[in-house]
Parts: sequence; C-alpha cells; structure tokens
Amino acid sequence: MAKVTGIGGVFFKSTGDRAKLAKWYQDHLGLSLEPFGGAILHWQEDKANDGGLTVWHVAEAQSEWFSPSSASFMINYRVDNLVELLAKLKADGVTILGEMEQHENGKFAWILDIDGNKLELWEPMLWDDKNKPID
Repeated sequence: MAKVTGIGGVFFKSTGDRAKLAKWYQDHLGLSLEPFGGAILHWQEDKANDGGLTVWHVAEAQSEWFSPSSASFMINYRVDNLVELLAKLKADGVTILGEMEQHENGKFAWILDIDGNKLELWEPMLWDDKNKPID
C-alpha cells in the first residue's frame, strides 16, 4: 500500500504582510529564504543524535496546547542550540511563553511569531529517561 513517508512542507497563511512575516522567520529563527519567498530545510544538515525524525500528532479539539494562539495548528521547529536561540530571541524582543523545559527527548520552548502563531522550538535528543531533570 502507498503511504506517507515524511513531511514535505509546511504551508500557512499570514494574517498580515506575508513578506514581513517571512522576514521575521529569517531574522529570528535563521531560516534562509529562497527567491520564491520560502525556505528549504535539509534534514542532513541537522546534527542532532535522534536521526532527524519529524513528529506528527492530532490534538483534541478542546486542547489548550496551542494557546494563546487561536490557530488550529502549531509548528515545531528543530533547533541546534535552544539556550543560545532563546537568548537571541529575548534580546530581539520576541514573545517567549513560559520557561524552557527539558524532557526525555530534548529541550522545548514556545514563542509567538508576529502574527500571533504559537511555535514550539525543540532541541532534540535521543529518548532517555536520564535526560529529564528530577523535579
């Protein structure tokens, strides 16, 4: 049977100026914009030890996971150094939601883009119960 083998792209509408939003992603998250206005991400450039996986999940309709965004989606971006990126984002005045968290599969943080979309930032690690800090 034919099947899905991965995520081929992420596409969403801007609620305002598309070019300004794309530039925000370039300036704050380091996406290299192509002449067509989008970015092409090459997983082989990702040096994390998890093999470059992509997670796909459907949330419950009443989930608050994407709050405070009213969007029906949230994109998780893999990053190579979350602590360094959060320092840059804070210095740039980007809205950071809560504190960075560390779990069995890596470090996580959440921010808002200029359209109010909540983004999840993930510095991946191989799943290991020892990665999670003791509460």
